[in-house]
Amino acid sequence: MPGFAPPVADERTALTAYLAHQRRALRATAHGLTDEQARMAAPVGELSIGGLIKHAGRCENFWTDLILQQQRGSQRKADETDADEFRLAPDESLAEVLTAYAEAAERTDAVIAGIPDLGQAVPVPRGLPWFPEEVGSWSVRWVLLHLIEETARHGGHADLIRESIDGATLYPLLAAAEAWPDPWFQPWEPAAPNVGP
Repeated sequence: MPGFAPPVADERTALTAYLAHQRRALRATAHGLTDEQARMAAPVGELSIGGLIKHAGRCENFWTDLILQQQRGSQRKADETDADEFRLAPDESLAEVLTAYAEAAERTDAVIAGIPDLGQAVPVPRGLPWFPEEVGSWSVRWVLLHLIEETARHGGHADLIRESIDGATLYPLLAAAEAWPDPWFQPWEPAAPNVGP
């Protein structure tokens, strides 16, 4: 069923299916872009499609590490900016961040599949102003819902940025990226280059 999350039979399948659906939408915003286009920011602000995809992958790794009660490297401090996480750096390519995002998604899915109880506690990190001091733990269920929310929010940002780059919108991009059979939207195609007289 192109363009929609598939039917679901239970809570775990529903949560992971909707997260996968939001990932597809975010990835589709990059379909057909060059590295240079993936670095282009919105007319106001610094967000770029490549940066948003990079951030989404890092976000999934962060939350999966929390579920596993692991930590990779140092955690950002309260007085440090995360602006670089939302930009595709000159030494990074769109293909690299798409691969890293796919790897993060695969890891998240594997971890979630191995947890018998979505009510399992996930301790809230301490000492950072963006995490509530009054909450001791979340559940894996809460983390999944948060990842869906975060991915959908950034997918919306990416939709607007992509439309400002070349006018492309989500369903034609999905139809092209996934080669939908009998698409109900005309699949996106790159604009023909302007040829002089």
